[in-house]
Amino acid sequence: MSKAERDYSTEPWGDLSGPNLGYLQEQFDIYVSDPELVDPDLRKQFDQWGAPPVDSVQEANITAAKGAFSFDPEKIVAATKLVGNIRAYGHLSAQVYPFYDQKSRIKAEKHALTPSDFGLSEQDLRAIPAKVIWSNAPESIQDGFEAFTRLREIYSKKLTFEFTHVHVEEERQWLIQMVETEAEYTVYSDDDKRSLLRRLFQVEGFEKFLHKTFVGQKRFSIEGIDALVPMLDDLVKRGNDDDVEDIVLGMAHRGRLNVLAHVLGKPYEMILAEFHHAPNKELTPSEGSSTISEGWTGDVKYHLGANREIKDEAHRTRVSLTNNPSHLEYVDPVVEGLTRAAQDDRSTAGYSKTDVKKAIAILIHGDAAFPGEGIVAETLNLSRLPAYQTGGTIHIIANNLIGFTTERRDARSTKYASDVAKGYEIPIVHVNADDPDACMAAVNLAYLYRQKFQKDFLIDLVGYRRFGHNEMDDPAATQPKLYKLINDHDTVAKLYSKKLHEEGIVSEDDVDKMEQEWQTKLQKLYDEVSQQEGEVEEKEAPKKLTEERLPKIDTTVPADVLQNLNSDLLKWPEGFNVYPKLERILKRRETALEDGQKLDWAHAESLAFASILRDGCPIRMTGQDSQRGTFAHRHVVLHDSETGEKFSPMHVFPEAKATFDIYNSALSESAVLGFEYGYTIQAPETLVIWEAQFGDFANVAQVIFDQFLAAGRAKWGQKSGLVMLLPHGYEGQGPEHSSARLERYLQLSAENNWTVANVTTAAQYFHILRRQAKILPMEEVRPLIMMSPKSLLRNPRVASPRENFTDGRFFTVFPEPLLDGAPEKVTRVIMASGKVAVDLSARVEETEASALEHIQILRVEQLYPFPREEVLEFLSSFENLEEIVWVQEEPKNMGAWTFIESKLRQVAPENVNVSYVGRKERSSTATGEPDVHRRQQEYIITTALQID
Repeated sequence: MSKAERDYSTEPWGDLSGPNLGYLQEQFDIYVSDPELVDPDLRKQFDQWGAPPVDSVQEANITAAKGAFSFDPEKIVAATKLVGNIRAYGHLSAQVYPFYDQKSRIKAEKHALTPSDFGLSEQDLRAIPAKVIWSNAPESIQDGFEAFTRLREIYSKKLTFEFTHVHVEEERQWLIQMVETEAEYTVYSDDDKRSLLRRLFQVEGFEKFLHKTFVGQKRFSIEGIDALVPMLDDLVKRGNDDDVEDIVLGMAHRGRLNVLAHVLGKPYEMILAEFHHAPNKELTPSEGSSTISEGWTGDVKYHLGANREIKDEAHRTRVSLTNNPSHLEYVDPVVEGLTRAAQDDRSTAGYSKTDVKKAIAILIHGDAAFPGEGIVAETLNLSRLPAYQTGGTIHIIANNLIGFTTERRDARSTKYASDVAKGYEIPIVHVNADDPDACMAAVNLAYLYRQKFQKDFLIDLVGYRRFGHNEMDDPAATQPKLYKLINDHDTVAKLYSKKLHEEGIVSEDDVDKMEQEWQTKLQKLYDEVSQQEGEVEEKEAPKKLTEERLPKIDTTVPADVLQNLNSDLLKWPEGFNVYPKLERILKRRETALEDGQKLDWAHAESLAFASILRDGCPIRMTGQDSQRGTFAHRHVVLHDSETGEKFSPMHVFPEAKATFDIYNSALSESAVLGFEYGYTIQAPETLVIWEAQFGDFANVAQVIFDQFLAAGRAKWGQKSGLVMLLPHGYEGQGPEHSSARLERYLQLSAENNWTVANVTTAAQYFHILRRQAKILPMEEVRPLIMMSPKSLLRNPRVASPRENFTDGRFFTVFPEPLLDGAPEKVTRVIMASGKVAVDLSARVEETEASALEHIQILRVEQLYPFPREEVLEFLSSFENLEEIVWVQEEPKNMGAWTFIESKLRQVAPENVNVSYVGRKERSSTATGEPDVHRRQQEYIITTALQID
């Protein structure tokens, strides 16, 4: 019987047993002593239902205990509180720091972790049966003092736990039981330990060889957190054993080369060659590097990703390390998007079906970056949202106690680097990186928790950094005391070899062989690399995108197909109550494809989506209000006005051949956009769209634009077809709701890295979406930056007739349709993009034709790649042309002007002037005064059209 089905009014405590029942019994004892000490919700249950049941053994123990303390029942309560404090605060006295400070441990004793803190003596505790205060106590633990001693040991070792912030009772009790019974997650055989030691010598030996062979070259070594590699090994092995298809890793540069070599299987000789041929300065084109070519720059070795495939007869697991720029933690949401895409089945209509067992995300964080970078919290917030959940991420903080040169007291306001995770109820373990057995137990517990509860788990791997931030730094200049300790401290491999030798698991000869074999192997490989004649073979760069034009693509849809799609999108289930006002609006679409009628922006978008799904291309769209649309225009998800039930016709129309995922996102730009970028990398056949609530909100996600979207192909050969809709246009709504900062995307435009468009008709939007979907499988695929409209959504001048969809295409430029005078009379060509072009058209319609016969207007729908040939062809029609005027709403130092001016001068005929009409240079994007806005807009239009 499920929790929802059980009738607690007749069966208040149900069939509780085990740790859940034990917990209730402990809490009831506290309740009897002082009800205020119990959680209010639980207190209400005790008030209503009384005591929880007990089995015969527990009842006998409790009776005996109460008999022993019949004169002072508070002793049991005090002992129970002592156990609770050990669980909650035992980590404060744990040995998790490699350089253990006894003073810190003494301070931790003040957190009420001893019997005397509760007025208890050893005799008092020995009189209490262990099961009374510790329901999980093993049979070998007889009394309360033995229970106290054992629990203090469990919670104060080199592996310790923080679970009290996990509010789901089932999860917390499972975690406590696993820890306190020390279940199989801690058990490793002697062979496992020998293999672990061998791996640690491999990890250490690789770093030592690089350090002595390539003196001073950056590598951001793993030394001090060496156990990270075998921990990742274990996760990969367990995932492969459980038929996981994809394991996706993300990490910054600390230890990255070692992870590439040992977890991803990047050949040693390849890494050695990269070091051997690395210059001591940055390459520039003038220095003749053939890899610095159009469309390809490459990246430094400690930013690069890699892929590995583990195969057996029945299964294969792909392991990937995601490319990561040095902007710390911004890879986190990208990894989550990659993982979700690997989990989703997009083959049928409706929402994608997500199987979280198919892929696992693993994120390795820095101890300074985890609390310091806001993208971490944004990503953690996505973890349980329907649009973004991936069934639990395993997080590991590679904690080297210092950020660059900044110590903990200057880097965070919390005790632990991991404390951010508490707000998301993520279980946390802290483990001393010098104890490999404890590290392996930690990662095992994390995997088992993820497997059972499909939620995030965090391991705080506390180690140190043997050298500076990089190997060119001298850390003793800023942390002299710490680095004296580090220099005198044995490596983890040395410490673990001593431990295993003492346990009789390895001999001294075994240790010597393990340590020497990798140095010998690496020296041999290096000698082979060094003996290669000439320069190392250059990596093959991805195919260059040197063509400005995309291939010609037919994006038309036959009229009968459009009509059928239109009819199907206006059907909803019998009995479904569409909001009456919205129903009237949608019903108007029934006749929009008839002669003399037109389709507005949102209608065109719906038909574009439906036709793309009909072609078999999945669509995923997210944004803060994307289901309805920020401007109440989209409505592809309908809500029953009486029941609130949701329905989308995109999921059920007969010709749909792929999934349509549309979600309202969290109030996040960086994490959500990073997630969607990652999704496109893993699912390149999917049209993925992110919509900003207002275009300027994308400012918050600028790192994703700069480091991933604009440059990912040039740095890593990583292709994406992501579409970004950024509402843009000046309507007098003030500085923060006018400009999508078009200039920033144009400034980043080069080498055909993406398309930047600012279209002015519904048909143009329809065709550019269909074009984007069709180029997804092509080499020419690239992101699309769209300055999408606000007021134009309902402007009749943007609506398009049926023939523009059935016979048209996407035009990079097109002339103002209301101006069709004699070309020989035209002396002034106005060029504009987006909303201001529509404003110009409105004024043209109101003005006498004779006053404008010397003017022609060209709408530039695609700003980048700049449509040079089309503009040249247009200008060639005007033999008496005297000037070209660029008109924009944005200030002169913003918008497209600074990008397009040089291009206009290149295409302008000889002796034709190029000038600007728009707002003056400003520090703020727009005025906050509506009257001032209107006057400025009027000035722009009248000046451009030369109207008095």
